[in-house]
Amino acid sequence: MLLATPPKGGSADDALVALLRAWLPGRRWFSAKTGDAQVGLVGTFTLPDDPDGERARVELVRVTARGVDAVLQVPLAFGPGPGDVIGVLEGVTVRDGVGDPVFLRWCLAAADGPGAAVDPVRAHVVTGEQSNTSVALPAAGSDRPAAILKVFRTIADGPNPDVEVPRRLVEMGWDGVPEPLGWLVGRWNVPSGGEAEGYLGVMSAFVPDAEDGFERACGHARGGRLFDEDAARLGALVADMHDALLRGFGPAPTTDGAGLLARQVNERFAWAMAQVPDLEEFRSGVDRALDDLRTLAGTPERQRVHGDLHLGQVLRSGDRWYVTDFEGEPLAPLDVRTRPDFAVRDVAGLVRSFDYAAAVGGLRGEHAEVWSGSARRAALQAYDEEAGTTLARGTGAASALLRALELDKALYEAVYEQRNRPDWLPIPLAGLRRIVG
Repeated sequence: MLLATPPKGGSADDALVALLRAWLPGRRWFSAKTGDAQVGLVGTFTLPDDPDGERARVELVRVTARGVDAVLQVPLAFGPGPGDVIGVLEGVTVRDGVGDPVFLRWCLAAADGPGAAVDPVRAHVVTGEQSNTSVALPAAGSDRPAAILKVFRTIADGPNPDVEVPRRLVEMGWDGVPEPLGWLVGRWNVPSGGEAEGYLGVMSAFVPDAEDGFERACGHARGGRLFDEDAARLGALVADMHDALLRGFGPAPTTDGAGLLARQVNERFAWAMAQVPDLEEFRSGVDRALDDLRTLAGTPERQRVHGDLHLGQVLRSGDRWYVTDFEGEPLAPLDVRTRPDFAVRDVAGLVRSFDYAAAVGGLRGEHAEVWSGSARRAALQAYDEEAGTTLARGTGAASALLRALELDKALYEAVYEQRNRPDWLPIPLAGLRRIVG
């Protein structure tokens, strides 16, 4: 167990906070983009062979802003070396130390789990992530990666599902997830008093020759090739994952599941309408969908789920698919990310991403609808065969839930695109026309 020491205060801490306050907003994993964020130090993890933190240490940084109160993990390295330069303190260069060998050796030495023989000196940071930072670690004496270390940038008190769920799946004998090889746990003081304890990172087996699911699907669409075979394999894999999750964590009783979901989707629609006035055309269709949902006499049991499943969360290696990134929405409270849900929420996220792959792959109008619709049917039929549901036929309680959850997802997408990528707003709008007419 790693224990963070409280900040000492004084001019040195003030100078570091000033550097971090200027550097953090440029990071993709920094959520407080409003410009009025407050930044302060929470604690420091010092390395056993560097107790003075002259070469590397880990700072825990609290960031507060409107709607944000998060503790961030920022490894620091000092002097020349790899990593983004944060600034200069007392004439010494300060770098983001997430890929520094000193930091990586500390992680490997302090981690629990089976471990792996890897070489931190030749590690490299993986680009393109948002909420966390991953480092590829080659096998000792080899140039080929053997493991991926994911350093959690936002940490929280409690068990992180991105560690807890894959570990349990592997224990259940399910091999559709990269095997966890090590995990790092830390403890730090909280402003209200007492201590928090949570995961700082996880190392998992490297999936060789892996292809990102979204990039693969976009390539199929771009080349005019249907994605049906891959979609069917994914549908079967997700159903098998849900079975393993149910066996591993057990079911959760569902009380008024349909009514609660209807209220949640109705609230989502009101929230989305306030930001995307174009959604007015869907009001009557949303009302009909929610009325149908409220008439359900019963709903499936809730269970542990992936929580944020889409094509970007799966990898293809050879003729197999693997599921990754089980942490859900990183900024959501931990109890939200770990609570049981309807299994079809994962299915809804997967099939919604087919629309995006078609659009990013360059398909428009009827061509996009045919491509994504065909992939959707293939995935649902394969899921049905494994899970015993009737999603592809559009009947049964699970099918009504799927429609509501696709609606919920598309409403969220509409707001996101309006805010960040207005040119992409037609993608969720087209999805809403299919879902509610």
